[in-house]
Amino acid sequence: MGLPMALNLKKAGYSVCGFDLSETAFASAEAADLEVAGTLAEALEGAATVITMLPAGHHVLSAWSEILPQLPAGALMIDCSTIDVDSARKAHEAAAQAGIASLDAPVSGGTGGAAAGTLTFMAGGSAEAFHRAEPFLSAMGGRIVHCGEGGAGQAAKICNNMILGISMIGVCEAFVLAEKLGLSHQALFDVASTSSGQCWSLTTYCPVPGPVPASPANREYRPGFAAALMLKDLTLAQEAAASSGAHTPLGAHARDIYTAFAETGEGGRDFSAIIERLRAG
Repeated sequence: MGLPMALNLKKAGYSVCGFDLSETAFASAEAADLEVAGTLAEALEGAATVITMLPAGHHVLSAWSEILPQLPAGALMIDCSTIDVDSARKAHEAAAQAGIASLDAPVSGGTGGAAAGTLTFMAGGSAEAFHRAEPFLSAMGGRIVHCGEGGAGQAAKICNNMILGISMIGVCEAFVLAEKLGLSHQALFDVASTSSGQCWSLTTYCPVPGPVPASPANREYRPGFAAALMLKDLTLAQEAAASSGAHTPLGAHARDIYTAFAETGEGGRDFSAIIERLRAG
C-alpha cells in the first residue's frame, strides 16, 4: 500500500523520500524510481511532514518515539496504518507533547485504490491537523472524511471493515446456496446486484469468477485485500467491542470464520476466497 501511495504523492509534485525495514519494499521503491534513504534519520532530514504505514499499534508507537524527537516544532505526522484505537490515541498524545500536529488516517480501497489514487481516508485529529493534511491525502485518495478527534479515524476504519467482513461472508454464503440449488452465478448476480441484496462485496468484489471481471476471483484470489488483513481488522473490532462494551455477535462470528481460514494457511489469499471454506462446510 505504501509504495503506490508514495508514488502518487511524487506524481502530485511533492518531494518524497521513503524508508522501510523490508529489503523487498526497499528494492521495489528503488525500482519505481522513488527516492529512498538508508536510515530513518536520513529520511527525516528536512522533512516537515511524515507519513507512516505500519502493521500494528506497537510498531507505530515505536516508530513515532524515534521520529518525533527528530522533527522541528510544528511539523505534521500522519499515520495511515490500521491499528487499535488506544494506540492511535497514545500516538496523538506523544505528538502533542512534542509540539507536533498529528492525524490518524487509515485507508480503505486496497492495493488497487492505492495505485489509482482513489483511496478513502478516515481521519482523526484536530481540525487544524486535518486542514494541513488534506492536500497530501487528496493526492493519494478520492474521498477524505474528517471523522473526529484523535483515534476517530481508526474507529471508523474498524467499524467499516467489520461491515465488509460480515457482508462478504453473507455474499459468499448466498453463492454457495445458489450453487446447491442449481442457480448460475450470473443469474444470482443479475438479481442481487439490482435488488435488496446489493452491496460492495457483491457488485465490486464479487467472490466468484465472471460477473465482475476486476474482482480477485478472476485471478485465483490473488489479493486485493488479504484474508490475514481482514482477520486483523476483525480482531481489532472485537477488541474495541470488548473494551467499549458493544455487543457485536456477527462481527465475532466473522472473526472466527476468518481465523479458521487463516489457520489452514490461506491468510495470504484474498479475503473473498473465504467462499472456498464455506463450500467445504
